[in-house]
Amino acid sequence: MAYDDQNIFARILKGEIPCDKVYEDDHALAFNDINPQAPVHVLVIPKGRYQSLDDFSEKAPEAEIAGFIRAVGNVARELGLTGDGYRILANHGADARQEVPHFHVHVFGKRDMGPMLRRER
Repeated sequence: MAYDDQNIFARILKGEIPCDKVYEDDHALAFNDINPQAPVHVLVIPKGRYQSLDDFSEKAPEAEIAGFIRAVGNVARELGLTGDGYRILANHGADARQEVPHFHVHVFGKRDMGPMLRRER
C-alpha cells in the first residue's frame, strides 16, 4: 500500500493543519493528542513518509531511526515523565486499531497506566 500524503499527520507536517507542538527537531515532531487518554498524551511522529514501525524500521536511514528514538526520550524528559514512569505505544494495522496511516508513538504519563492489555474472556 502506498503512503497517503493526505493523512492528517502528513498534513500537519506540511503545515496545512495546526497542532499543539511540544517538541520538534530534524527527525520528529511531537504534539499533544486532541483526545487525550491520560493527563499527558503526546504523539511523536517521524518527519519521513512511513506508515508503520515495520515500514520505518525497514526503510528509514539509521540516523533517522536514532533521531526518532532520541526525540521520544527527549519528550519524556522535557515533560517530566521519567521519575514516575510513562508508557509508549505504537499501533500497526487494523487489528491494533491504527487510526492514522503514518507511523507514530503515543507517550502517556502522569497517572497509573494499569495493565498492558485488557484481558479477553
